[in-house]
Amino acid sequence: MKYAFIEAHRAEFSVRSMCRVLAVHFSGFYAWLKEPLSLRALEDARQTELIRQAWKDSGKVYGYRKLTDDLRDQGETCSENRVARLASLAGIAAQIGYKRRPGRYGGKPAIVADNTLDRQFEVDAPDTVWVTDITYIRTHEGWSYLAVVIDLFSRRVVGWSMQSRMTSDLALQALLSAVWRRKPKHKVMIHSDQGSQFTGKEWQSFLNKHNLDASMSRRGNCHDNAVAESFFQLMKRERIRRRTYTTRDAARQDVFDYIEMFYNPTRKHTNNSMLSPIDYEMKQQKMNEAGV
Repeated sequence: MKYAFIEAHRAEFSVRSMCRVLAVHFSGFYAWLKEPLSLRALEDARQTELIRQAWKDSGKVYGYRKLTDDLRDQGETCSENRVARLASLAGIAAQIGYKRRPGRYGGKPAIVADNTLDRQFEVDAPDTVWVTDITYIRTHEGWSYLAVVIDLFSRRVVGWSMQSRMTSDLALQALLSAVWRRKPKHKVMIHSDQGSQFTGKEWQSFLNKHNLDASMSRRGNCHDNAVAESFFQLMKRERIRRRTYTTRDAARQDVFDYIEMFYNPTRKHTNNSMLSPIDYEMKQQKMNEAGV
C-alpha cells in the first residue's frame, strides 16, 4: 500500500522524498511498478475504494464496524477484520469527536437512559416505539444533516428534519414533526444513541412534556439502533449515492421526494409482508375496525 501511495502522488512529490518519509527503498518501488498486481492486491484495491467512499458518505465518521455493514449492504463479502485492515492501511478512521463530549474534560453524557428497547424491534401496534438517528449528506455547499424518527411497527418515517449543523435543534425538530403528525394518545418509547443531541436537557424536557419515554443504545454499539441504521443505508444506496447535490436545498428536496413520495407510500418492505409502510398501517387499521 505504501508503493501505491507513492504512485498516486508522484505528480505532487518526488519519489525519493516519499520513499524516505515512508521508510521504503526507491529501488523497491520501481521494482514494484514493473510487476503486475496479484488478484488479491487488485481485490484489496477495489474494496479499499468502496470503504473510502462509504467513509466519505458518512461524513468521515464511520469506524470499521459500520463500514463493514455498509459494504455488506452493497453485496460485498468481507469480514470486520479485513475492513479494519484495509481501512488502517488507507488511513481511514472514525472521526474523533463525532458525538460531542459534554463537560470540559469529557466524560459521560448529561442524561443517559437505559437501553429499554434492548433490540426488540418487532412491535404489534403503531406509535408504541419510535427510533431516531442522524446521518450526513454531502453537497457542494458542505454537509447537510438529516435526522429521522421511524415507527417500528410499520418502519414508517413519521418525522424528519434537515439542517446545515448537527445540533440538538435538528433532533428536536424531527421529533416535533413526528409528534405533530402522529398525535399519539398514549406514551411512546423513543430510542436513540447517546449522541449529545439526545442527552441534553432540552431533549429530556421535550420528552417529559410530550409523554415520551427515553431509551438509549449502549455507547459505541450501532446494532442497538439497527432499524434507523438500516434505513439510512437503504436511502443512501437507492437515492443519495446516485445523485450529486449542488446545494443543500437540492438535497432537501430529494430527501423529501424519497421519504414522502417513495419510501413511505410506495416502497415494499419485507418487515411489512411486502407492503409499503403506509399501506401496512392502513391494512392494520382496517383489520382493527373489522375486529379481526
